[in-house]
Amino acid sequence: MSNPHDHPALRRLRVAKLTGALALGLASAGLSGCMSSDTSDVEALALAAETDPPDVLYNQGLANLEGGRLGEATKKFEAIDRQHPYSEWARKALVMSAFASYRGGDYDTAINSSKRYLSLYPGSEEAAYAQYIMGLAYYRQIPDVTRDQKEAARAAAAMREVFEKYPDSEYADDARAKLRIARDQLAGKEMQVGRYYLERREYVAAINRFKNVVDVYSDSRHVEEALARLTEAYYAMGLTREAQAAASVLGQNFPDSQWYRDSYQLLQSNGLSPREGSATSWFGVAARKITGA
Repeated sequence: MSNPHDHPALRRLRVAKLTGALALGLASAGLSGCMSSDTSDVEALALAAETDPPDVLYNQGLANLEGGRLGEATKKFEAIDRQHPYSEWARKALVMSAFASYRGGDYDTAINSSKRYLSLYPGSEEAAYAQYIMGLAYYRQIPDVTRDQKEAARAAAAMREVFEKYPDSEYADDARAKLRIARDQLAGKEMQVGRYYLERREYVAAINRFKNVVDVYSDSRHVEEALARLTEAYYAMGLTREAQAAASVLGQNFPDSQWYRDSYQLLQSNGLSPREGSATSWFGVAARKITGA
């Protein structure tokens, strides 16, 4: 006799198993009495007896997830996809499977599950969550700035998708914050390479890196140093007007910066001072980009 306080899904599960067992017994009796019975029918009934309802599997997955049994949770969610494909429960299970993989540190699986979810259900209510999980999985793999930053670039792109496609979602604000961090990491990598070239006196290569920081990552914390390094590199090449213009942009935007004081002193050592570049020059455009004018 079933307990009236059980979850309805559990009662349905008991009925399904009982019905399957009875059907399998009848089929077996029929098979022994009549050898012409279709064996495939028996196999189908056996399979039905072993298949749990999707809501039961889903709730079991959630319970395992809550209890920290991430591997078991993933198995339950994958079972829904396998046994009840293209159902509403399969849709819900797919995004939860992505989350379980992320929680377990299996970032590649989390990314692939999220991508699959977005390809199958791009307009669903949980699409923003799937996109956010993908961004988190990339974000957690961002390495030290001395190493290749492809994961930082992917994290930035994924997080940008979150707040651009789903601006009203609860994940938008955190996505913006993590985008800024990922972009700052990318700018830091550019600075690291630029400093390397500067130390080797490969000034043109260094200048290209520092200019890229100002052009692409004007909202990062590395802009001050990039402008100071541009001043230094141009000055070392004897391009004093460019050095003066770089220092001018630095002074306009960060007048209290130690980087500006150092640049100012460098120019003063040769009787020079910061001087604005033309409005149409790279320096004029850079100044407007930093200030947002």
